[in-house]
Amino acid sequence: MYRFLLTPRWWGINLFAVLAIPLCVFMGTWQLGRFEDRVQSHEQATKQPAPGARAAKPLDDLLPVDTVTSGRPATATGRYADQFLVPGRELDDRSGFYVLNMLRTDGGKALPVVRGWLPGKPGHTPVPAAPTGEVTVTGDLQASENTGTDGVDTAGGLPDGQLGIISAASLVNLVPYDVYDAWVTLQDTESGGAEGSALRPVPAVAPQGSGLDLKAFQNLGYTGEWFVFAAFVLFMWFRLVRREAEAARDVKLGLVPDTDADADTDTGTRTA
Repeated sequence: MYRFLLTPRWWGINLFAVLAIPLCVFMGTWQLGRFEDRVQSHEQATKQPAPGARAAKPLDDLLPVDTVTSGRPATATGRYADQFLVPGRELDDRSGFYVLNMLRTDGGKALPVVRGWLPGKPGHTPVPAAPTGEVTVTGDLQASENTGTDGVDTAGGLPDGQLGIISAASLVNLVPYDVYDAWVTLQDTESGGAEGSALRPVPAVAPQGSGLDLKAFQNLGYTGEWFVFAAFVLFMWFRLVRREAEAARDVKLGLVPDTDADADTDTGTRTA
C-alpha cells in the first residue's frame, strides 16, 4: 500500500521533509540558546557587586571590555588633552551634555574620560576646567558606544568640539593620537577641578546584551516559530501519506476507478 513512497514524486516530498524538519529544529534550538545566553548574562549582571564596592584595577588589566569587565573601576594615569562636549544626553529626565576629556597616558595612547554631566546645551553652560599636570583617574569602565546606544547622534553636522558618539572609531578622526577602544565615567567629579562640583557623575550602564530586553524575547518568539514550522512540516507529510494511502486502498477495493488503467484503455481504444 505504501509503495507509492518510492515513486519519483514522493522522493522529492520525502527529501524536503527530511531536510526541512532538522533545519527547523536546529534553528529553533539555536534561537533558544541565544535566549538562554541573554538570561544568563542578565543574571550575572544583577549579581555583580556595585561598582563602588569593587577594587579598582589598572586599565590595561581590564581590556578588552566585555560583560565581565564592563562597569569595573579602572585606573589610569596621564595628562588631560583635548576636550569634547557630547550633546543630547539625559540624566534624571533632564537634557544636557557630557564633558569628555582625552587622558594622554605615558604610552601615548589616550583614554576618553567622561568627567561628568551638565544641564543645558553646549556653549550656553559654563564648563569647569580640567585639572592640569599629571593626574590619576578612577572611573567605571565602559565599552565604546555604537549606533544602537541610547543618546548617540550619528547625523553629523555638530559644531567643532562636540561629539555625537563616544567611540574610538570616531575619536581617531578628531585627535592626532591613538585612542583606547573604551572609556571611563568618573564617579568622583571633584577630580574635575576647582569647580568640579558643578559636574554630575554619569552612572555606568550595563553592557549591551546583558539585559532581558526586546531582543531576548524576540529570540524566544523565533524559537517557538521554528518549532511550529517543524511540527507543521511533519503534520503535512503524514497527512499527504495518509491521503495517498487511502486513495490507493480505494482503487484496490474498486471504490474509485483507476485513472491510470482507464487512461491506458482509452489509448488502446483510440489506437484500434
